[in-house]
Order: sequence, then C-alpha cells, then structure tokens
Amino acid sequence: MGNPTAANGSAAHAVSGPIRVAVVDDQELFRRGLTMLLGIEPGIEVVGEAGDGVEGVELAVKTAPDVVLLDVRMPKKSGIEACVAIKESVPTTKIIMLTVSDEEADLYEAVKSGASGYLLKDSSIEEVAQGIRVVADGQSLISPSMAAKLIEEFKTMSAPERATGPALKLTERELEVLRLVAKGLSNRDVAGQLAISENTVKNHVRNILEKLQLHSRMEAVMYAVRAKLVELD
Repeated sequence: MGNPTAANGSAAHAVSGPIRVAVVDDQELFRRGLTMLLGIEPGIEVVGEAGDGVEGVELAVKTAPDVVLLDVRMPKKSGIEACVAIKESVPTTKIIMLTVSDEEADLYEAVKSGASGYLLKDSSIEEVAQGIRVVADGQSLISPSMAAKLIEEFKTMSAPERATGPALKLTERELEVLRLVAKGLSNRDVAGQLAISENTVKNHVRNILEKLQLHSRMEAVMYAVRAKLVELD
C-alpha cells in the first residue's frame, strides 16, 4: 500500500504516556488479531474492543481512549454514525477509519464526520501502529491512494458554499497556510515556505479550525475548496 501520508495540523496536543486505543470491528478474528498485535507495540495500550457501532460508542464514552480504530461498515450503527457520536461525546478522541472500502463516498463521509485518518485493512501492523502514533500526536493521516481520491472529490464538488461568516475571519496568513496545507504540505514544509516556525504553523492551523468550526485539518481543506477560498491545481 505504501506508507501513509501524515500532515501536522490538528488542534489536539500530543499524548503523554502510552497511547490508549480502542478497536471497533464486527469481524471478530480481525479485531482480536489486531488487538493482540497492537498490545505488543511499544507505547500503545489497548483499552478495549467492541463488535458493532453501538458498543463502540459505549466503549469510547466509558474509556475515553486517545484513538479509536473504527470499521466503516458494521451492524446496529455504521462506522460513520459511530464516528459522529464519538466525536460529540468524547471530542478529544481521534478516529482512524480502518476498512476494506476504498470508495470515495466512504472517505468523504469519514472526513466530514470528523475522522483524523483513513487506512485500508491491507495495511501492515507497522503502518497501523505508526498511524495511531501520528494521529495521537495531533496530525491527520491518509493512505496515498486514498489521498488522490480525496483530491479528485475536491475538484468535482459542485454548489460551492458562500465564503461568509467564519470563513471571512481568516487572516491573509491563515489563508496562506490553508492553501499550502491543501496541497498536502506538512507543518514543517509550510514553515519552510513561509519562513516561520513550525509551532507558528500549528497555531495558525488551530485558529483556522476554530474559526471555521471544524474538527480536522482534512475537513478544513474540504470547506476551503468548496468555499472557493483555495484553488487546487
């Protein structure tokens, strides 16, 4: 699959101590295997597992994990619905959608629902573990193959939103940062291009999310493209 692409820019702070993870998947063999393998990864602690969306939300509320690995298609409550419910109940928890689905619609809905990452189930355990660390550190994560599809979704979206309200409150510097983020640049690369510090970039991204009232860096890019705040080549 290739290494996932990570980009700094979440409003969350890095996790101190072991990263607490919950695994939610209706395929028991896959879920148990993933739980076992993650349990021996350094710096990761699995705090629970669940077999459907309803149980997944209950588990997240009960344990408040740093990261939830969440399948897209599950009984009782879909992964997308569970993602929304978890973000509403435990907003500090980060969600990684881990699924067999590579359809653009699922990716788009996952981003809109507040997911911080999207990986396919053919990812290696090393890629999943690294994805957990990246997201817990306040970054967004997506596999390269899915990133290309997300960009295509940006380009084909119709009926753009009007750039009103919070969007108009972005400063020129914040717009510069957002444009570079939309092109896939990391915080370090953005800092280099604008000749500012990486921490300053993180502060700008946090302000952008707050002003646009959005959950994730990817969601901010989607909003910006639809509102014609940025143009993708």
